[in-house]
Amino acid sequence: MSQTPANPLFVLIALATGGFAIGTTEFATMSLLPFIQSSLDIDPSTASHIISAYALGVVFGAPVITVLGARMARKPLLLILMVLFAAGNALSALAPSYGWLVCFRFLSGLPHGAYFGLASLVAAAVVPPARRTQAVGYVMLGLTAATIVGVPLATWLGGLAGWRPGYWVIAGLALLAAALILLFAPRDRAAAQASPLRELGALARPAVWLTLAIGAIGFGGMFSVYTYLTATLDAVTGVGQRWMPLVLAIFGVGMTLGNIVLPRLADRALMPTAGGLLVWSAMALAAFPLVAGNVWLLSVDVFCIGIGGALGTVLQTRLMDVAGDAQNLAAALNHVAFNTANALGPWLAGLALAAGFGLRSTGIVGCVLALGGLAIWAIAWRAGHRPGPAAPD
Repeated sequence: MSQTPANPLFVLIALATGGFAIGTTEFATMSLLPFIQSSLDIDPSTASHIISAYALGVVFGAPVITVLGARMARKPLLLILMVLFAAGNALSALAPSYGWLVCFRFLSGLPHGAYFGLASLVAAAVVPPARRTQAVGYVMLGLTAATIVGVPLATWLGGLAGWRPGYWVIAGLALLAAALILLFAPRDRAAAQASPLRELGALARPAVWLTLAIGAIGFGGMFSVYTYLTATLDAVTGVGQRWMPLVLAIFGVGMTLGNIVLPRLADRALMPTAGGLLVWSAMALAAFPLVAGNVWLLSVDVFCIGIGGALGTVLQTRLMDVAGDAQNLAAALNHVAFNTANALGPWLAGLALAAGFGLRSTGIVGCVLALGGLAIWAIAWRAGHRPGPAAPD
């Protein structure tokens, strides 16, 4: 069967809608934690396990689903992933207890990495090769739009009606995305040689591991600040509840603009753009402790930190270049790396807080992580420029 002609714009909108639903559930849960704590009568430390359960679902689901689905065409697999995601969020809204909520958040996280990996490959396939990173960036715009619209809306809805309605809205968005994918995504067939073993071949490539390590370490800095941003606004900046959704939205605007502008540079110079983003992030995170006391300066800095979120899009394309014929698994593992960062950054920042360094220290922790990612980037850059066979730049 030949691939059905597809309008790239409609395909990207359909895929980005799924990204919007996933981004909303991932980031909004952080801002909904106070409402969940109050409703289920749990302490902040226990509530944080809800976020960890989702991240664990991503880490487990991305490789397992991708490998098991190696012989499936991408379109039906995307549809299955969106329906599973909708079910996980609907069940989260119905969770009768903390234990059940943790289980359902794990279930919700299972499709995350596999969806973004497959969606990125589909997006790159419907545009000219010279615009691959831009196409991936447009898919990621769904996720970044979630930080502008979805997260502030969920935070507002949580204050108005509790945390459960937010998960119902996310489930509805996932079903909408499934409908759009059904209508607009091109029909395809799995490659004749596709197999779980071929996908696992990505794990034998050092360039794949280096790229994943850049994301797992370097991106952790953003999460170390973002996780504690509302607490910083309250305890350090001293602004009221009405400011918090606005500052969260400013972060999202930075991520969105970053994913519009930076992929254009990456399509011309992929690895230099990744290195530049890590330097940018390190500087923005280092400034965070200095500006945390002023809401205006803090907003500018949060915007700059958000721009650094384009690193995910750039590394997604890098994995396409170095994964050989194991494209699906490598693409999915990118989101395992970033959810590792989502766990690592807050954990290290939490250690700094527990040691008594205060909320400003989250920026210092973030800066160190960004510099760690830059060090790994330098190793990958050097390996790619050694004489002999090298990974594409």
